[in-house]
Amino acid sequence: MNKNNHQIFTVLFGGAAGDGIREAGMNFGRLLTVLGYSVVVTHDYPSLIRGGHNFTRVTFSNEIVTSDYRQIDILVAFNEETIVVHQKELETDGLCFFDQALTKIQADKAKIALPISEAMKKIGASPIMRSSVVLGALCNYFSIDLIELNKIMVEIFKDKASDLNIELARIGYETAEIIKHRPHRLPISNLKHASLLSGNQAVAEGMAAAGLKFYIAYPMTPASSIQEYLAKNKSKLQTKVIQPENEIAAINMAIGSAYAGARSAVGTSGGGFALMQEAFSLAGINETPLLVVESQRPGPATGVPTGTTQGDLHFMRHAGHGEFPRLVLAPGDVEETYLLAGLALNLAWKYQIPAVVLLDKHLSESCATVNLASDQVREESPKLWDGQGLYQRYTITKDGVSPLAYPGTANAIVKATSYEHDEMGIASEEPAEIKAMMDKRYAKAVGLMKEAIPFVKVYGDAKSETAIIFWGSTKGAVLEAFKYLKRPCRLIQVLSIEPFSVTAFETAVKGVKNFISAEVNYNGQLAQLIREKTGQKIDKQILRYDSKPFDPLELANEINKKI
Repeated sequence: MNKNNHQIFTVLFGGAAGDGIREAGMNFGRLLTVLGYSVVVTHDYPSLIRGGHNFTRVTFSNEIVTSDYRQIDILVAFNEETIVVHQKELETDGLCFFDQALTKIQADKAKIALPISEAMKKIGASPIMRSSVVLGALCNYFSIDLIELNKIMVEIFKDKASDLNIELARIGYETAEIIKHRPHRLPISNLKHASLLSGNQAVAEGMAAAGLKFYIAYPMTPASSIQEYLAKNKSKLQTKVIQPENEIAAINMAIGSAYAGARSAVGTSGGGFALMQEAFSLAGINETPLLVVESQRPGPATGVPTGTTQGDLHFMRHAGHGEFPRLVLAPGDVEETYLLAGLALNLAWKYQIPAVVLLDKHLSESCATVNLASDQVREESPKLWDGQGLYQRYTITKDGVSPLAYPGTANAIVKATSYEHDEMGIASEEPAEIKAMMDKRYAKAVGLMKEAIPFVKVYGDAKSETAIIFWGSTKGAVLEAFKYLKRPCRLIQVLSIEPFSVTAFETAVKGVKNFISAEVNYNGQLAQLIREKTGQKIDKQILRYDSKPFDPLELANEINKKI
């Protein structure tokens, strides 16, 4: 599609669970990445093991693209339902590829039948390989040399199965000759991206780069693939993955392993984190470093297990009972997810506090082309006891951070307690000692504000008097929507939810007279946080709360109405 002179294309693969929809989209995305295009791949599926309507969107361009688009240039249908559901999203000059075995669909100039089922039977291929026929046809349509796709097949399958997939791709390529009168040669692109990664894969890489030793989690969509990725790459990443019986066990095991000196993290979604509240508070009072990755999905309760939302901002700010400092960072894209995961783990250990990386389903499971800044994340040493004098686990210091020692350290009795305590770690109910420990813990919040945390980022027209304010995965849609705005706007992203830097925010919005916020929740939680901290009321809000992320063109239309 050509939008405001931007050549951006979207291919949608649709079918039932088990049709290989996700793999088809990922393989096409990998091919485009190798060819030098900017790519975003998103997955949509119901909470069913088998069946239901599943689809994967692949949006790509020869310029940087940060979000997928709902408008489709090519619709790939593995069943009739896909056409019924998505035909209205197809561009007027778009094409639909479908299996000719779907007899209810009539082929015409816009609907191209491919011999998918017939080809599989002919060469004895497994049904899961059906997408290779379509990938071959797409190569023909976009004038991509089939050799490039063959390389991807060999790299992925690495056995005899690659030969079958290559043959299926050839059949699809040759069948697509019938559309030679309307081929679309892609614009040349020289973007260099090292990989196509999801947010969950990036958070795993970031934690590992910062020295993660144990990842302990009970599977819960949409955080589960962090666990899977770390387990699959345990040798490379040097991280051990443990799956206990539930979320309560997971967070307590993480606290225990951190007490013993091993960097640990847990991952879950809102319902799982709700079970972790008492232990989260435990980490707060006994000052044990802890990293939690919470990937949001719509609630309350089970809610929409495979949908997306930004509904847990207040939950994470106020998680646990009682008062204690914590760090809550909300990355907006895959690269930020990698960087902030490493930063959060290091700061958890530097300040001996619980830290949270706040994701959502859209960011966790969507993939994007990226070059990870691996030189910017490394394990940083915490403050350790020097072995001199009497060891007091909770020694009061100016910055609130007590020197660490681990069980087994010579001449050190290492305490950990859920009770309020004195410097030795012995339970206390003396008002003066209680106040001293509260002051000690909150001294850490002062230090956190001085850290090199990306509290706020500014994009777009930095001098505009109109500001679009956003957080989390909404970043991608906002940056894309900016391409279609009728007048320049300042784009302001909040990355640090706790601590929230009033100074950084006020500097970013200096001169702004017209505030508009964009969030995927019902109450405008970021707008509420900003008013609480700064007094700035944001009257104009664009809110989506139907379990789907923003579409750039729809968002641009809403912003244009308000500016």
